[in-house]
Amino acid sequence: MGQRNGDVVALRRVSRRYGSGDSVVNALDEVSLAFPHGSFTAVMGPSGSGKSTLLQCAAGLDRPTSGSVTVGGTELTGLGERRLTLLRRERIGFVFQAFNLLPALTAEQNVALPLRLAGRRVPRARVRAALAQVGLGDRARHRPAQLSGGQQQRIALARALITRPEVLFADEPTGALDSRTGHEVLTLLRGIADHEGGTVVMVTHDPVAAARADRVVFLVDGRVHGELAGAGADAVAARMTGLETVPC
Repeated sequence: MGQRNGDVVALRRVSRRYGSGDSVVNALDEVSLAFPHGSFTAVMGPSGSGKSTLLQCAAGLDRPTSGSVTVGGTELTGLGERRLTLLRRERIGFVFQAFNLLPALTAEQNVALPLRLAGRRVPRARVRAALAQVGLGDRARHRPAQLSGGQQQRIALARALITRPEVLFADEPTGALDSRTGHEVLTLLRGIADHEGGTVVMVTHDPVAAARADRVVFLVDGRVHGELAGAGADAVAARMTGLETVPC
């Protein structure tokens, strides 16, 4: 797992532009970042700074306009759609802010979906273990409408983890949760890095959530604007306050 230098994901001078001519938007502007094996990184920045675009390019859900993205030693930018899809299924987990659960399926069916899509056998014990890991072993037969927002987020997390990915990307995973449930989700993410050797990259607007990570990377106008390692919530909040006043 990972590359020779221990980085599971590496972005080198990645840019992502939308539109053309006078209406072009530089969502990412030559971003270079690396995410080491077994690390937990939070990504923060003002609204429109490129956080979600960074996550989607790093996960192979969006293609950079220029630059390169490498996951587990494989260069994504040169892959065709089929090979890219297979790599995402085998190596990458993604938790969306909107959960993206299928309403007609039960919790266990939603969790099993990535394995079914990959044409792999779905051991029920493994699905139940994934649900138990997120504290919802007793909700296997419930459909999303029968679950709270926090429970739906944890189902989405179990679904992302069922393939045992090398890297888990999470876009605002606690944004719609109350503080207690958010704390539980963050503890799960922290445990993936600490106890399972997984790599976690999380976009968040919450300094308390970001403080649970090993480091916090800050984006402004599509560019990396420094980082903090081992910082508390107050230090993260202070840095964010300063970024809100950075001139364009």
